[in-house]
Amino acid sequence: MDIVRLQSVMQRFDTASFTVNKKFASLIREQIQDELTMDQLNMMRYIQNFSPCTTTELADAFCVNKSAITAIVTRMTEKNYIKRVRDRKDRRIVYLTLTAEGKKVFDWAEEKVFQIVGPYLQQFDEKEIETFLSLYEKLSSMLQKD
Repeated sequence: MDIVRLQSVMQRFDTASFTVNKKFASLIREQIQDELTMDQLNMMRYIQNFSPCTTTELADAFCVNKSAITAIVTRMTEKNYIKRVRDRKDRRIVYLTLTAEGKKVFDWAEEKVFQIVGPYLQQFDEKEIETFLSLYEKLSSMLQKD
């Protein structure tokens, strides 16, 4: 791909991803803001999918320093959304899991996300969805290798 075409592709990608991410984040934030921040929702999603996990794993997954994660985890622990569990063999290791209350709030928030994002995705046919997801997953895989 020549440089002019690459710049054009990058501009289109940047514009589309900015619009999609900002608009969805705004719509979701509007629905869940009384209960969760977007960072908290994303961390709960990660913990739900990869539980048990550590603050170090969260910091790596979200590309932030551990102190930023610790502050959010502390707030979520105080709200009884997350539980810290020490490893039985190595007490220095602390695992994070969702509490029953955290699972309830997470499920509620995910339902809100579904209600917001679902109608947009339903406007695509099955082939468009599969093509989009396949390409997006390929990009994700390339980024994870770097």
